Amino acid sequence: MAGVGPELLECLARQHAAALVLYARQWCSTPEDVVQEAFLKLVVQKTLPAHPVPWLYRVVRNAALAANRAERRRRHHETIAAARAPLWFVQPDPAGLDAATTTDALRSLPPHQSEVLVARIWGGLTFEQIGAAVGCSAATAYRTYLAGLSALREKMGVLCPDQSTTTGATPVPPT
Repeated sequence: MAGVGPELLECLARQHAAALVLYARQWCSTPEDVVQEAFLKLVVQKTLPAHPVPWLYRVVRNAALAANRAERRRRHHETIAAARAPLWFVQPDPAGLDAATTTDALRSLPPHQSEVLVARIWGGLTFEQIGAAVGCSAATAYRTYLAGLSALREKMGVLCPDQSTTTGATPVPPT
């Protein structure tokens, strides 16, 4: 007996794929991938299984359970790695920032804003250097920095300092 032909594969997929996805969803978060892999395993069989539908269910179940174990292991290892990883700040910040709060606030920003903020504030890069690194102009890097700084201040509940009260100088209107 030859392997599965395209007509039989199409018929099996049309009639059973949705139910197989539902079946796999019980055990893993990637049921469509598991079902697709099961059909691929069926295609490469040298001989067609005597009962292909139960065979597909067994393969889907085994693959879904394996995917579930892999997901749990990955989450476990990621949790351990995250716990061991240093915060973004190694030692207490002289500016009085709480490292955990600031880290959470930075992570809640859009990635392009947090990237620019970290590069500018903690990396000391110029806006030209940041623009070159992220693929934008210096002006765009500056605008992204201002927007990110404003969002960060809002998330942390920090008011923007008023230059007239902090420096004693008269504020200069924008030109």
